[in-house]
Amino acid sequence: MLLIVIVVGFAILGYVVSNRLKSKFKKYSQTSLQANLSGKEIAELMLADHGISDVRVNCVEGQLSDHYNPENRSVNLSPDVYYGRNAAATAVSAHECGHAVQHATAYSWLQLRSTLVPIQNVSGKILNFVLIAALFGGIAIFGLPYEAVGVVVVGAYGIITLFSLVTLPVEFDASNRALVWVKQRNIVTTSEYAMSKDALKWAAMTYVVAAMASLATLAYYAYIFFGNRD
Repeated sequence: MLLIVIVVGFAILGYVVSNRLKSKFKKYSQTSLQANLSGKEIAELMLADHGISDVRVNCVEGQLSDHYNPENRSVNLSPDVYYGRNAAATAVSAHECGHAVQHATAYSWLQLRSTLVPIQNVSGKILNFVLIAALFGGIAIFGLPYEAVGVVVVGAYGIITLFSLVTLPVEFDASNRALVWVKQRNIVTTSEYAMSKDALKWAAMTYVVAAMASLATLAYYAYIFFGNRD
């Protein structure tokens, strides 16, 4: 029951934050950028200013589907951002380029996050298998002791939680790089800067909520398997 409360509680919080982010993006998308630069142009300019010439700027389908892909070295922007000429598009475009700059400068937290990606994927598969097997009594069939199951579950979810926590400095740093650059390059006015900063704050909050949810769930599993002993 406690796990259900945790999951539902953070799901509601995540929904609220996500809606707030969409609302902010919509609001700041209605104010035209005085510099009249599109998200694509801003991305190309920021990459050029940092001496990065091997990263492509692409337009991808979806809303708020923007991301940086370190494998093929590409900044991928949603249509609203790619073509947008407003504070919201500026913030998102520069933020994704912030990740490209991290990659180019071998930012340690990004390197750690990239190292954890395959480990996290395997941990997720192991966790799903064990929990489904436990749900249908499979663990008893395997003859695994309760403590061993606990080690596997807590260990796997610990990796997932670590990944969520490592993601935080990566995202905050990318936003800081973006805001510093748009301000120094005079891409935005004072009011547009405030809008961009607010939009990135709410984007970062989605990762904060995810990390909090992971920590709470990890604590729950640790208590269930190891903390309820006399």
